[in-house]
Amino acid sequence: MDRQLVGIPASPGIILGSVHHLLWEVPEVPQRIIDDDRVDDEIARFHTTLERARERLRKVRARAAGQAGEEEARIFDAQLFILEDQELIGRVEGLIRQNLGAESAFEITMLEWRHHFARHASPMMRERVGDITDVQIRVLSLLLGLPDHDPVDLPKGANAILVTHDLTPSLTVQLAREAIAAIATDAGTRVSHVAILARSLGIPAVVGLRTATQRLKGGERAILDGATGTLLIDPTDAEISTFQARSRRATALVAELAHMAHVEPVTRDGVRLTLRANVDLPEEVAAAVTSGADGVGLMRTEFLMVGRTTLPDEEEQYRAYRRVVEAFGRHPVVIRTFDIGGDKLPVGGHPTEANPFLGWRAIRMCLDEPDMFRVQLRALLRAAMHGDLRIMLPLIVSVAEVRRARELLELAAKELTERGTPHRASVPLGVMVETPAAAVAADTFAGEAEFFSVGTNDLTQYTLAVDRGNANIADRFTPLHPGVLRLIQRTVAVGAEHGIDVTVCGEMASQPLMACALIGLGVRQLSVSPRAVPLMKRLACAIAISDAERAAAHAITARTAADAERVLARHLAESAAGDPFLHDGLSDSS
Repeated sequence: MDRQLVGIPASPGIILGSVHHLLWEVPEVPQRIIDDDRVDDEIARFHTTLERARERLRKVRARAAGQAGEEEARIFDAQLFILEDQELIGRVEGLIRQNLGAESAFEITMLEWRHHFARHASPMMRERVGDITDVQIRVLSLLLGLPDHDPVDLPKGANAILVTHDLTPSLTVQLAREAIAAIATDAGTRVSHVAILARSLGIPAVVGLRTATQRLKGGERAILDGATGTLLIDPTDAEISTFQARSRRATALVAELAHMAHVEPVTRDGVRLTLRANVDLPEEVAAAVTSGADGVGLMRTEFLMVGRTTLPDEEEQYRAYRRVVEAFGRHPVVIRTFDIGGDKLPVGGHPTEANPFLGWRAIRMCLDEPDMFRVQLRALLRAAMHGDLRIMLPLIVSVAEVRRARELLELAAKELTERGTPHRASVPLGVMVETPAAAVAADTFAGEAEFFSVGTNDLTQYTLAVDRGNANIADRFTPLHPGVLRLIQRTVAVGAEHGIDVTVCGEMASQPLMACALIGLGVRQLSVSPRAVPLMKRLACAIAISDAERAAAHAITARTAADAERVLARHLAESAAGDPFLHDGLSDSS
């Protein structure tokens, strides 16, 4: 076996640990027929197994509540409900009485349930398929006598490299962060949700390995390098020494970079850039503040819904938003409304639409569920009392969507007034430019949107018709494609013409090479992960706007993304004069 597996760099860091193989999938069930005199015993065995599964889930839920919080732990409530459903239990008992073994009867019943929920009219009910699958795996494993353990049940200090096909919300909630040192997945790309989450949590990760779960059994000693996207199995002493040296160098560079938090991001020719932080979870706000960020350019709110069985109420949302707004005082905090769908789904589900990224998601879901949306808008207006809060709408393609969202915002303000609840009646409303339609027709939003935020992850995906989560075509996900660069240029030009601020908040903004291109295209506001803020400040101080403009002018006329990358690398090398932070492989840290 080739000892080196190569995937996609997802989150930087070098870890020497042992492989923990997580194969969380439905086991194969052999058909078994029982005699009539064994029926009652088989039913009793089924009920005993159900109770064991419930007890295991209760323990998992309690552990998740202690590690991730009560709200995230509620993902397991739906699974407990399934295990207690009398219709399901009665159906399994009926099949056992027809002389089927308990595992066969349970498998047939769960397949029926999965089919029923997958075809349900309600999208929220369709997302229950993920919970049904988790329950199916857990109960069948017990019935078949397979290892009785939780998928990520590891002791503290295990220093494990978790190797799995993908991380669903139900698995992510269970991560024992004090035991898991790194993550490696078959699926995913640099901009898939699991990669973004790993960077947010500061866990080294490699995704898109494709066959890691097939080639590894677990227990192997391995080195994971999140910056180069490699997983080295059974390393030699010499290889360990080499990687340890790189790890020490990386640690030293990060420590040296820390002082940049207090430096103003001013270019060599005196242009002050605005660098804000992206925040995925309220817990990240402390890191965002200490990074030296000029506020929050993108606060994702999906954490409030992903993996939930119930929608978050107004008070819970208000507390979460207020926490971030107060942490930044007078600095702006841009909060994106729910961007549920695609690879960020509620209730632990998987995409069930034929084309989830083109389907019922983001602003479409919110406008079609106005009662749910107004709860969020009321919470945002209340939190705006505590600082400079701004609201951003995702996946906007039409000015009609902005107008309808503004109507609902005004209605939410009216409801708060009638209740006598303190709030700010009017806050800036902006749109995410993340489709070719929005970029090309950016001028139609003038007078309707107070600011633009370019989401380069989705903009690249929709422009190039490349699924951002598909590891098989990850090499085709190229933000430096001339089509993507020209759409960004178009958005910046419209912003300048109409006096609309333009920020780039996608992962592209966190990488020095690409950020140089963005600055050259006229972008003066970037929003990046908290850990990347000092690096972007270093970039700002190392270049001149005139140099970046020349680099971008050459890049945007390049015929291919590879040509554009070569052009930018040459210009950056000349401008930055060999700065190790901007040229080392570790610089690809967002």
